[in-house]
Amino acid sequence: MTSVSSSTSSTSSTSSASSVTTTGTTTSTSVDWSALITAAVNAKLTQATTISTTITNNEAKISAYQTLQTDLSTLSSGLSSLATSVVNSLATNSFATRSATISSTGDVSASSALSMSVSNGAATGDHTLTISQVATAQKVVGTSQSSQTSALGYSGTFSLGLGSGSTADITVTGTMSLQDVVDAVNAQTSTTNVQASIVQVSSGSYEMVLSGTEDAADISYSSTSGDDILNKLGVTDSTGAFADVLQTSQAAKFSLDGISMTRDTNDITDVLTGVTFNLLQATPSGTSLSISIEPDTSQISTAVQNLVTNYNTFRDAVIAQQATASDGTAESSAVLFGDGTMRDIMDSLQNALNSTVGGLTMADLGLSFNEKNELELDTSTLSNVLSTNLSGVTTLLSAQTKTSSSQLSVVNTGTSPQSFTLDLTVDSSGNLTSASVGGDSSLFTVSGTTIIGAAGTAYAGMAFTYSGSTSQSITVTSTSGIATQLYQLSKSYSSSSGSLQTLITNLTDRDTQLQQKVDDIDSAASAYQSQLQTQYANYQAAISSANNTLTYLKALLNSSSSG
Repeated sequence: MTSVSSSTSSTSSTSSASSVTTTGTTTSTSVDWSALITAAVNAKLTQATTISTTITNNEAKISAYQTLQTDLSTLSSGLSSLATSVVNSLATNSFATRSATISSTGDVSASSALSMSVSNGAATGDHTLTISQVATAQKVVGTSQSSQTSALGYSGTFSLGLGSGSTADITVTGTMSLQDVVDAVNAQTSTTNVQASIVQVSSGSYEMVLSGTEDAADISYSSTSGDDILNKLGVTDSTGAFADVLQTSQAAKFSLDGISMTRDTNDITDVLTGVTFNLLQATPSGTSLSISIEPDTSQISTAVQNLVTNYNTFRDAVIAQQATASDGTAESSAVLFGDGTMRDIMDSLQNALNSTVGGLTMADLGLSFNEKNELELDTSTLSNVLSTNLSGVTTLLSAQTKTSSSQLSVVNTGTSPQSFTLDLTVDSSGNLTSASVGGDSSLFTVSGTTIIGAAGTAYAGMAFTYSGSTSQSITVTSTSGIATQLYQLSKSYSSSSGSLQTLITNLTDRDTQLQQKVDDIDSAASAYQSQLQTQYANYQAAISSANNTLTYLKALLNSSSSG
C-alpha cells in the first residue's frame, strides 16, 4: 500500500519504521516505504513471470507430445502380431495361430473320445482318427479291513515300484494302522510311481487300493522281511500275485489316417508336430473322428479390430490438438495446433493405410475413413475375405520374404524386412562359415546352418536356414504390408530416439534453462529487496534525525520569543 497525504498543522510531529511525518507551519508528508519496495521488486520480477508462463506452455506441449508418443506405442504393440506372417513352431504372429475342430462319424461323441491342443505354426490339414483302446494304469485292491485307524499288528518290509522303474522299501511296524500304511506308501510315490488310497466300502469295511501313476506299466511288489504285509491285507494271494486287479495296465492303440500306432500314454505329442491329442475313450467299431486343423482367423480379426481402436485413439488425440474456437483461432487446449511433426506422423500413417499391396487395399478388409478421418471396420467384409482369400489378406497386411533358392528357407522376416543379395560361404567340409551382404559379414551371424540378422542392423529379426553344401549368392526379396508399414512408423516415431522424444527432450532442456533464469531473477530480486530495505531504513533514520532537529530548533525559537 502506498499513501501520500498533506495537511496543515503546527502542533504535532510523528515518525515510524514504515512512514514518516514532518510537521511544520505549512505541510505534513507520510511515505509508505513497504509499498515503494514492493513496487520496485515486482518490476524486477515481471520478466520471471513471463518466463514462467513460457515454462508452463512448454510443459503443456510436453504432455501433449507424451500422449501422442504413448498412443503410437500402443498402436505399435498391437500391430506386432500382424506385421509378420512366417509360420513355424516359434512364430507368435496372428497368421501362425491355429484352431482345431473335431467331429465324429457314427455313434460316438467327439468331445467324449478326444480333446486336443494345437500350437502356433502347426501344419494345417484334415485327419481321421480311430481309437482302439486308451492307455490305462494298473489298479489293485485288498480285502476288507474293519478299521482304518486301529493298529494292524503286522511288522515287515516290502519293496514297491512300477514297471522297470525305481523301487523303494516300505517298513511297517506293529502299531501302524491301515491309514499309516497308506501314508507310508504315498511318502515314496515320487520314487515308486505307485500311490495308495482307502475306499470305505461300507460302515466298518475299508479296502486299500494301489494305483500306478503312469499308464502301460504294472505294479511290482515283493516282501523283503517280516510279515508279508500286502498278503496280510489281501492285496496279493499266496503265490504273490495280485488277488483282485481292478484295472489292468495297457498302452494306447489308435490309427491316424490309416496308420496304426501305440503309445504308453493318452497324451500324444509326437505324431503331428505342434499337435497334442488327449485320448479319452475308445471309438466303437465302425466309428471315427474327423479332425480339421486350420488358421485361427479369429486372431487376425481381433488384431485388425485392435488396429482400428488404437489408430483412432491416436487420431482423436491429433484431432484434439487441431480444435478451433468459435472465432476460428486455436482452442487454448490445442497446444500443438499447426505442429509440423504431428502433421507429418498423421500423413505417414494415412499414406500407409492407403497403400495397395498384392492388388488389395484396406477397403478389401472392410476398412474405411469416416468424416473425421478415423478408421471404421465392416466386420462382415473382414470375415468374408478371411474365409475366401486368407493368402491375399496375409500379403496385404504383413511382411513377406522370399528367396531365389529353395536351399535358403525363411525362418523369420522380422518387422523391418529387407531386399538384398546374401552371399554364403561354405568351407571344403561343406560347413557354412559366413553370410555377408555387399562384402560385409558383420550383418549376419552364422550358427551351424542358421543365419540370423545382427542386432542393431537393418537385418535384425531376419533369420534363415541353409541346406546347401556349396558357396553361392541368393537373392532375398521382401515386401511390407500395411500392418508392417504402420508398425515400423509407429514404433519409430514413439521410440526413445524418435522425433517425438527429440521434441520432448528439447523442451525439457529448454525448461531447465528457463527455470534457471527464473531462479536467477528471483535471487536478484531478493537481493534488491534487501538493498532497498537497508537504503530506505537509512532514509527513515535521516528523516527522523531531521525531524528531531526541527523540533529542537522550534523549541529553541519559541523559548527565545518568550524571553
